[in-house]
Amino acid sequence: MNCNPVLVEALRGGAVESLHRGAFAIVDADGAPRASAGDIDRPIFPRSAVKLLQALPLVASGAADALALGDAELALACASHGGDAAQVGAAAAMLAKAGLDESVLECGAHRPYDEAAADALVRAGSAARPLHNNCSGKHAGFVCLGCFMAGRDADAAARRGFLAGYVRPEHPVMREVSAALQAATGWDLARSPRATDGCSIPTHAIPLRQLALAYARVATGQGLSPGHARAAARLRAAIAAAPRMLGARGRADPRLMERLGARVCCKVGAEGVYCAALPELGLGLAIKVDDGTSARAAEVVLATALQALLPLSGDDAELVATLAAPRLVNWRGVEVGQLRATAALTGALGASGGDGRG
Repeated sequence: MNCNPVLVEALRGGAVESLHRGAFAIVDADGAPRASAGDIDRPIFPRSAVKLLQALPLVASGAADALALGDAELALACASHGGDAAQVGAAAAMLAKAGLDESVLECGAHRPYDEAAADALVRAGSAARPLHNNCSGKHAGFVCLGCFMAGRDADAAARRGFLAGYVRPEHPVMREVSAALQAATGWDLARSPRATDGCSIPTHAIPLRQLALAYARVATGQGLSPGHARAAARLRAAIAAAPRMLGARGRADPRLMERLGARVCCKVGAEGVYCAALPELGLGLAIKVDDGTSARAAEVVLATALQALLPLSGDDAELVATLAAPRLVNWRGVEVGQLRATAALTGALGASGGDGRG
């Protein structure tokens, strides 16, 4: 494997403390590259960064319309949420519209990412439930799709029977999801490894070049089937209308979309992955930071790319600049360092601002 360039540096006391190597690809909907760095043809696991692609069948099938899913619910189907009351309530509402409850979810349970929600559970002496799982909205979407596939005349018992094991690769629901992922990326999923994601569904290794292509297609509709193109536009609109559903409080993706609206549709994935659609430019972006320890370096790459690609001003520019060079503070709020883009990153983007030293 090629050695990827250092894209982000972490400084402490003015000295470089850590280096984050990685790769990124920016392409248009024809697959033509606009910018890249590192090995963009090595298949990587995109994890939660492809939740919007996994939600395409929910809308394209007619299930979302049949169950009258609203913007908040569709945004939650694409989310890695924090488990706060609004997000948990939206997931529960999706299941209720399908005539089921959280007992049908196969994502497992974990403590909410939202600290206030987690503290509330402790005070109440309650255990985390599947609805608190950051993927419960995505899984509720799978349940809604499965209920639609089971047939309008199926009763609750029949729907439960059809849904059993919906996380398995061979289940009809997951076959629809994988087919949508393959169609959007243009990547034969059988060509590379398949593993199990944190929420128990399959995760497929896909090159950054193809992930960026998928998000360029999401941005434009070009290269997607008519049903998937309409679904992509509907999901982007839902996320723009309800960005707080997309992630935990304070995370970069909901903050960016609260500020920039429909100009950016971005999603973080575990292990240093980010994907984004830029509709006004017709471009898609995919990022992988090699160390995978946190999203912080991937956020710097994303924000630096937005600075290079989008005309920004006022509060929009201020937020993106903050994410491109975030301050690092200790538990007392004292600034102890900073993250910054390297010359390898800004040079690959053709960016003119910042010192971008490597």
